[in-house]
Amino acid sequence: MQYRKIEKNGDEISALGYGAMRLPTKNGRIDKEEAKKQIYYAIDQGVNIIDTAFPYHGGASESFLGEILTDGYREKVKIMTKMPSWSVKKYEDMERYLEIQLEKLQTDCIDYYLVHTLTKKSFQKLKELGVFQFLEDARDNGQIKNIGFSSHGNLEIFKEIVDSYQWDVCLIQYNYMDEKNQAGTEGLEYAHSKGISVFIMEPLKGGLLAGQVPDKALEIWEESETERSPADWALRWVLNHPEVTCVFSGMNHEDQIKENLKVAGEVSPNSLTEEELRRYDGVKEVYRNLMKIDCTGCGYCMPCPRGVDIPRCFNYYNHQYMFDESQSFIYLAQLGGVLSGQEAYAGLCTECGKCVRACPQKLGIPELLGTVSQELEGRGFKYKIKIGKSIIMPLFDGFISFSSRFSRRSDNTRKPG
Repeated sequence: MQYRKIEKNGDEISALGYGAMRLPTKNGRIDKEEAKKQIYYAIDQGVNIIDTAFPYHGGASESFLGEILTDGYREKVKIMTKMPSWSVKKYEDMERYLEIQLEKLQTDCIDYYLVHTLTKKSFQKLKELGVFQFLEDARDNGQIKNIGFSSHGNLEIFKEIVDSYQWDVCLIQYNYMDEKNQAGTEGLEYAHSKGISVFIMEPLKGGLLAGQVPDKALEIWEESETERSPADWALRWVLNHPEVTCVFSGMNHEDQIKENLKVAGEVSPNSLTEEELRRYDGVKEVYRNLMKIDCTGCGYCMPCPRGVDIPRCFNYYNHQYMFDESQSFIYLAQLGGVLSGQEAYAGLCTECGKCVRACPQKLGIPELLGTVSQELEGRGFKYKIKIGKSIIMPLFDGFISFSSRFSRRSDNTRKPG
């Protein structure tokens, strides 16, 4: 494992951090036994920071970490978590949430405490409520050590937030498809120039850049003299930037952890060659031509009041175009409720707008769901569901094992489901 130093506090942070938003699950809940084994393994191999937040895994992520970081493991890692900025209505809310998080994490002090997903509007509100005074008091009281923020805002808003306070760290989305999206490369370099350590989320764009990738993209990678997986290429690109302190990867399978550890142990800043960098340009062009919806599958838009599984709807839609494979059959089976018993298809959307306000990517979700519904459902979709449940159910018996390989979502594997 390679480590990168934070100049402000002297912390030596592992180049790879453990993202606790996409832990392995069982029956919709964290698979505690498997997740504990995986996190312990990563820590034993040198990972020394874990990123979580108040809403991850329906609020269970922090509590789970509090349960397992025992037997000396708490002393081996730094914990990063975040204030749920959207729920703060008054100064006392900030105090209350911090107390709750300390209790859930079973710790006296949070190493890195970030204000979560700041926007122009939420930032202005929090400043008026005295967020800076709160953060400084919490640090003086020993409840937190380092102060930061996360943001999915555009470059202008990001720079405004950077310039507003003497932040220790920030957390941004960054990968080779997002060089000019959100904070982007310019924001990364700007924050670094101000002495702020930059941590990275979504290095594989929610897994879109790893696992199963378009054939044309795979051809470009395979033409290289050096054999690497798409996940390796994607993670390597981020770590190649000297301004990056740490990359958080949402790992939920042992093979992913091993691969990411290998990359993090190999990549030094500015180590990619000009020939390798040109390959990224070719792959980016492939994705731009094929990808219809720029969704990372983060789940911030969920739950939908009408029960629509928004990330999966977009997943199936993107998959159809990226791999030229019709998804109507599996879409009907899974989101139509034929197999799952629960309807979650795009046509259920009533355009309430709740998802739009929550989306970090600022997607026009209701309109996009309308497109998904039109193309994957078409006329008579409800009738097809009825027929599917009563007549064609046996056709899916042999299909379940095939579709189950799409069920795991992580940063390294992006497949429908």
